[in-house]
Amino acid sequence: MASVGVLRAVLFLRILTLLTLAASAVLMGLNNITNDDGSKIKFTDLIAYRYVFAVGAIGFVYTLIQLPFAIYNVLQEKRLIRNACLPEFDYFGDKVMALLLASGVGVGFGVTFEFKRAFDSVFSDEAKKYLNRANISTGILLAGTVFMALLLAFSSNRRSPKKGMFK
Repeated sequence: MASVGVLRAVLFLRILTLLTLAASAVLMGLNNITNDDGSKIKFTDLIAYRYVFAVGAIGFVYTLIQLPFAIYNVLQEKRLIRNACLPEFDYFGDKVMALLLASGVGVGFGVTFEFKRAFDSVFSDEAKKYLNRANISTGILLAGTVFMALLLAFSSNRRSPKKGMFK
C-alpha cells in the first residue's frame, strides 16, 4: 500500500498533466492566421502541427480516464479495482503516453525550428506569430510530458510487490 502522500502526488500530477495537455491542444487548435494577401493558414495545414494537436488530445483523454481512479485511490486509500493487472496497465499506459508526448514535443519543436531557420527572412509578421504560437503550444506539451514522466516513475515503483522508493 502506497502512502497517502504518494497517492496525493500522483493525483496532483494527473491534474497538472490534464491541464497542460488541454492548454496545449486548445492553443494549437486556435493557431490560425490570415496573411497579408488574404490567405488563411490553419494548424491543420501542417501535418506536424496536426500531430502535436492529436498527441495532446490523446494524452488528455488518457489522463481524463485515469483521473477518477486516482481520485478514488486518494479518498479510499485503495484501488477501485483490486486486480493484479491494474498496476501494469498504469505503468505501461503511462510509459506509452510519455513516449507519445515526447515524440509530439520533438516534432513540434523540430518543424518550428526548421521553418524559422530556413524561411525567417521571407515570413510575414503574422506567419512568425503562427510559428511562435505553435512553439508555445509545444512548450506546454513539454510540461505535460515532464509530468507524465514523473507519473511513470510513480507507477513504475507502485507496480512492484517489493518495497520501493515511493511506498
